[in-house]
Amino acid sequence: MVTIRPVQDSDEDALWAILSPILAAGESYALPHDMTREKALAFWRGPGYAVFVAEDEGRVVGTYFLRPNGQGGACHVCNCGYATASGLEGRGIASAMCAHSLAEARERGYRAMQYNFVVSANVRAVALWQRHGFKVVGQLPKAFHHPKQGYVDAFVMFRDV
Repeated sequence: MVTIRPVQDSDEDALWAILSPILAAGESYALPHDMTREKALAFWRGPGYAVFVAEDEGRVVGTYFLRPNGQGGACHVCNCGYATASGLEGRGIASAMCAHSLAEARERGYRAMQYNFVVSANVRAVALWQRHGFKVVGQLPKAFHHPKQGYVDAFVMFRDV
């Protein structure tokens, strides 16, 4: 059973263990493939971010951040980033984190959630977000250079919370 809790400083090794292979693969985040541990953790735990970890039987198996997507007149829209431990895909971890993030967004007073750059080749993620009510509201042609598929589109996805 996956439970979700706020991140703690003691979770940094677990965060890096999850983020490192994702960054190195370069298939889903528009971040440097060789990002250092320090820079990756500083990005993931950026100022103003609420960061959470998903646990299964006491083991950290996923993480997500929730942050404002804009300022001023756009501060009612939030943004999230999600990461699941390698080899644990398809077990409902990302779905649990998405559901938690939507509830957390509502609790924090956000009115909508927007994913700014979902790599179209990440078909499992696109399908998962759609199952959670997100719609593709924009398509960025050939915006991401995928290491295996070449230039692929990226989507902007949105839903009310």
